[in-house]
Amino acid sequence: MKYVEGLSCKECHRGYPIAAQHVCEFCFGPLEVTYDYDALASAITRAEIEAGPPTIWRYECLLPAPEEQRVDIGAGFTRLREAPRLAAEIGLKKLWLKLDGGNPTHSFKDRVVSVALSAARFFGYEVAACASTGNLANAVAAHASATGMTSVVFIPSDLEAGKIAATTVYGGKVVAVEGSYDDANRLCAELAGSRPWAFVNVNVRPYYSEGSKTLGFEIAEQLGWRCPDAIVVPMASGSLYTKVSKGLIELHRVGLLPEPPHTVLHGAQAEGCSPIAAAFEARLDEVAPVRPRTIARSLAIGNPADGVYALDTARTTNGSITSVPEQRIIDGMKLLARTEGVFTETAGGVAVSALEQLVGRGSIAPTDEAVVLITGIGLKTLEVLGKPEPTHRIYPSVEEVDRIFDEPAVVQIPEQVEA
Repeated sequence: MKYVEGLSCKECHRGYPIAAQHVCEFCFGPLEVTYDYDALASAITRAEIEAGPPTIWRYECLLPAPEEQRVDIGAGFTRLREAPRLAAEIGLKKLWLKLDGGNPTHSFKDRVVSVALSAARFFGYEVAACASTGNLANAVAAHASATGMTSVVFIPSDLEAGKIAATTVYGGKVVAVEGSYDDANRLCAELAGSRPWAFVNVNVRPYYSEGSKTLGFEIAEQLGWRCPDAIVVPMASGSLYTKVSKGLIELHRVGLLPEPPHTVLHGAQAEGCSPIAAAFEARLDEVAPVRPRTIARSLAIGNPADGVYALDTARTTNGSITSVPEQRIIDGMKLLARTEGVFTETAGGVAVSALEQLVGRGSIAPTDEAVVLITGIGLKTLEVLGKPEPTHRIYPSVEEVDRIFDEPAVVQIPEQVEA
């Protein structure tokens, strides 16, 4: 870990050596990775990054993983696609979609797991474990199988069938916990103290969370090394939201962006699980836990670990944290599909509906250039759309088709060609 200095407590700022540790021994605050930014600034260049692999590892200098232990199954450098039809419908001049469904297991979680398991191997772990609402379970199982590690994932017992299937297929252990994600996460926190397992979102969390920065890195690079005016991020624990901001700040700190980032960060939560949005709206500095009751299960974390840091990010970037009514989540999914041909999971529906609200109330100006994060594909959450039915049923005849479209068939008779 060439440019990693160690770990630091986000609360009391005490320093720690590089280790599989996630909590400060003095104040119990969370630990995060620190870097030698001066050394990075003198070593890293845009040209070097652009010549790197089309994965998160093009930013290897800014990530906490040794090259010889690296886990790389192709996560990152997903498409940043312009969305002109959606932009026109909601009243924006310029809008981009960051399509993280293009990752190996079709969500942004591949980014964090690639970094987490690279660190886990460096520390000598042979078992990769996690608590998950689905996407993380998929990513941990896939990355573990690709590296010869054993995977053990803990999921809520009512998880969507598609996400369970996309985890069990890799051959690891999948343990359904009777309760919510928060119940499964508490269990993992207890197990991390007694089992020699790398829990990606517990004992190797400082390294795991750094993978989310790469979304910020990629957005800036793909826009020609500049920042957009606004980014809309779906929120569960709040970690992704804070790390996208950190990524933009780091690019400036090491000289890859000439100006400090001006991007306004907007978080989006589902109304049925919106503890961070509620705290932001009430102008509180603490986040009260809630019991999740939302169809957006990938965002159903009632006790968000990074909630207070997300509040700080929203305020320091002049941003906001918005809750989306449950009935608007599917509307957002369908709007994105209808205008841009992109089928997103429920988290993307939350982000798109939040974007609509933000533009409608003027928090994002019509002249702003905005990016919305689409963190996973719709095939992961098919259940929310109900039983699929075709729009019409017919007998196989032209007359039947005419009946549907109210237009007679026009028969084209080819011209005779003389021999």
